[in-house]
Amino acid sequence: MKVGVSMHQYEYTWVRKTRGTLLDFCKELEPNGLNQQNRFAWQSVRNTLVHIADCYYAWLGSFVLLKTEKPLTPRKELHNFNFNKIKGRFEQVDSIVNELYKLYGNQLNERIERKIPWREEPEIISITSNKLLMHTITHEFHHKGQIVSKLRMMGYEPPNTDILGTKD
Repeated sequence: MKVGVSMHQYEYTWVRKTRGTLLDFCKELEPNGLNQQNRFAWQSVRNTLVHIADCYYAWLGSFVLLKTEKPLTPRKELHNFNFNKIKGRFEQVDSIVNELYKLYGNQLNERIERKIPWREEPEIISITSNKLLMHTITHEFHHKGQIVSKLRMMGYEPPNTDILGTKD
């Protein structure tokens, strides 16, 4: 992207569509498939999905929108997540992104300088909302690839979750 240009809500619909494709597939997994532990990525499909959502919660919801000081799910609470709770978490992620667009609109490339709310150390960073949006999306796609690989290793045939597979 050129400096001064930001991702628009329309492009974010592609992110939502690919996420929806993966979530639709995961919805059909047996509970063991969602929760099966191994030493790859965040140990299970469930944990990795929650981690993806937490990244949006942290950088966009907490750092940019100042919604919460503790946006990350403690590992000891991950067992509380079933598929419906994970899907609900991503619906909240979409609300956060929509609020970001609504509040910041054409100002996504203005720098925000503040302390990271969920960290103990008082480090102050200066970054744009647009860069954090791109970070959360690339972070999601990185981990989505891990989930798809994990599912293949477990014997499943996951669907194509690439943006090129979405309809315009």
